Parts: sequence; structure tokens; C-alpha cells
Amino acid sequence: MTTPIWEGLSAEEHEAQYNPQRSVPDFEAARRRREPANAAAIAALKPETDIAFGAGPLHKLDLFRPPGQGPFPVHLFFHGGYWRAQDKRNFAFLAPWLVAQGVMVAVMNYDLCPAVTLDGTVASAIAGMEWVARNIAGHGGDPSRITMSGHSAGAHLVAAGLATDWRARGLGADMIKGALMISGIFDPAPAMRTSVNADIRLTPDISARHDYEALPPRCACPAWVMAGGDEPEHWIDQSVRYARHLARHGLKPGLLVTPRQHHFDILDQYMHPGSDVIHLLGRLVAPSGANRAGAARGSA
Repeated sequence: MTTPIWEGLSAEEHEAQYNPQRSVPDFEAARRRREPANAAAIAALKPETDIAFGAGPLHKLDLFRPPGQGPFPVHLFFHGGYWRAQDKRNFAFLAPWLVAQGVMVAVMNYDLCPAVTLDGTVASAIAGMEWVARNIAGHGGDPSRITMSGHSAGAHLVAAGLATDWRARGLGADMIKGALMISGIFDPAPAMRTSVNADIRLTPDISARHDYEALPPRCACPAWVMAGGDEPEHWIDQSVRYARHLARHGLKPGLLVTPRQHHFDILDQYMHPGSDVIHLLGRLVAPSGANRAGAARGSA
């Protein structure tokens, strides 16, 4: 068995590598900088908010519709927060570019720790994906053109979607047509040694059930994995290893490390045409046949 790369790190080094807030002293600055754009997106796009996909208080999504007649391709976004924090209302800023391309955007909430364990968090995210696949047609979306992106813990949840047997749930194996995973943690094991575990309460068994570097992907869709060049090297390694895992299972994932971006300001790219994120989103939501994995400025 291969020794994990975090073995031998001191407690302080481990925290610096696997708790992104420790790597960016003013990690809230990026969110504050995006607040005006977030408010402007809500005012301009007037989303339908708090659409329920389940019975829980966080089983909600906000839906941003393009103008005109559907059915529209649909893009789901899952926020980060180390499975314990954040809310969909803070991520409206990512919708305007997609809506301008004629894409419907669903910004998702999901159950958070410590109210649940990671089992519950993942289950609620998968339930949200399934609800969209079954019900989005009634809101003007096209269930045959669903793509997803996620950041940090949200990238892990998108990876959970790729590892789900959708046929066992009565849906097509190709329900997810494309995925972008940004600054993700795909093997939760190192989080057990961080201060964050006081909230997320990982155990070896829970971690193993949601280790998407070990579980095979079941969706053979175009996939891209990216991280910021200013993120800790062990955090970047999670993206590298996950991309290689997808490649070993026959996918041809794109792998990209964007220079001069840390864990929190990398999300600014959703607001900037010409950025790496927008370039990759453009490929994800392109009409079928124009979307090709591995052609996104690099491959694993």
C-alpha cells in the first residue's frame, strides 16, 4: 500500500497543506470583493430562489433562467466550505455569463456538517442532482443537457455525481454531460488530521466511502480538473491524483493549474470572460459534438 504523501508532516504543516483558510490569511477578502457582483446578478437575473428538492431545510436551489423559450441546457454549481459552511446565495455572481450563453443555472445547497456527517452531505447533493434530472423540464430546462461545476468541497460532490450509478436510480448512465471540478479535495482522509474535523467528524470508514480517488467513475463524460498555482502543493496534488484516477478509468480529463490564483480568488474567474474557468465552461455547455475532454489546455 502506498504511503500517503501527508505522512510525516508535522501537525502545523498538515494544517497548512489541508486547511485552505490557513494558506490565505484574509480568505474572506475574495468573498467581500465579489459581493457587489453577486448583488448585481440577483437584481438583474431575478432568480427563482429556494426551490425545494427535498424535505430538509438546506434541500434548496436557486434557479437562474435565460430569456426566451426553452428548453435550456442546465448547469449545476456546488459551493465549497469544507462540507460545513457557505450558502448558495453567495454564488449568484457565477450565473451571468452562463445565462448570457442561454444556459439555465441551478446553484445548489446541501446538508452541512456537523448537523450531518459526510454521508448525509453527499446523499443530499446526489438527491439534488437527481431532482434536477427528473424535474427541470417543468422549469424550462433540458434534462438531456446537464453539466456541473463545483469548488473545493463542491468539487468533491461533483466527483460523487460522477461516481454514482445513475442507472440504478432509473436515470441514464450519461445523465451528467460534463463536469468542471475546481480546487477540489477528492480523498477526504487528510482532513481527519485538521482542525476542521471537529465539525465534519470524519472517521476512516466515512472517509473511505467518499474517497473518489478510489471509487471508479461511472459517467464517461468530458471532465476537467483545475486548481490555483498559489494553493498549497498537497492541495494541488489532490487535483493531479484525481485527474490521473479518471484517466486510469478511460476518461480523458483536462488538468489545469492556473498561475497566481489561490483557493478563494480562483472563483473570480467565473466573472471574467477569457479566464480559464470561462474557457472550460464554454466547452462544457457547447452543443453535443463540440465538447471534447482532454482538449482544454492540458490533459492528465
